[in-house]
Amino acid sequence: MALDQSPASAATLSNRIRTILADDITAGRIRPGAEIDEQALAQRFGASRTPVREALRDLAASGLVIIEPRKGARVVEMTLQTIGELFEVMAEIEAVCVRLATFRMSVHERAALSQLHAETLNLVRAGNVDAYDRINLAFHAAIYEATHNSQLRDHASALRRRLAPFRRAQFRSNRRLSASYAEHGEILRAIFSVDGDAAAKRMRAHMLTAGTAYSDYASDHSEPAHFEGQHDKSGGSKI
Repeated sequence: MALDQSPASAATLSNRIRTILADDITAGRIRPGAEIDEQALAQRFGASRTPVREALRDLAASGLVIIEPRKGARVVEMTLQTIGELFEVMAEIEAVCVRLATFRMSVHERAALSQLHAETLNLVRAGNVDAYDRINLAFHAAIYEATHNSQLRDHASALRRRLAPFRRAQFRSNRRLSASYAEHGEILRAIFSVDGDAAAKRMRAHMLTAGTAYSDYASDHSEPAHFEGQHDKSGGSKI
């Protein structure tokens, strides 16, 4: 039976392929430097090459994949140290964002942020990583918007896109969902107290903890060599 290849269906399939590949890469199941075979992926997901290529373009935009003309796609070689450094930069950027947002957000923006936090409680209880990740994205994006500084918002969003797969992966570490929920609650309390410095301090700690959680997750789910930036020595292993 032919698959539905409507634009909406292709977009959904592309998102699914992107998410699965991102999880495989961040968990070390696909080695850094490994070539990615479009045809093999299309067969794996029962799809045409169109959603596969769209997924690979999204992964390239987030920095997980490199697409080279006439050579195809391969997994970026990124070390745990590099990822840790990105989390440090993100921690400082988000600390600035939440500090400004604390003083600048409207009553409506405060209410919307509080509602997003409330919606995650049942997801934490259910252990629903996918849904929690989506609302977590909206939660942080709402803080960027509430800075009412378009340059800072765009800079934070760009860095967020680069770190998104790793931020998602850290939710799979032990009890990270409940910890993240509690940390969001502390950030909100500082915001509602109009204490920008406290909000920044809590956000910085939140992001650094996320970085540590990802490091622990990656170390537990892959061989260390997978994250040392070494080329695949197996003669061109592909996925």
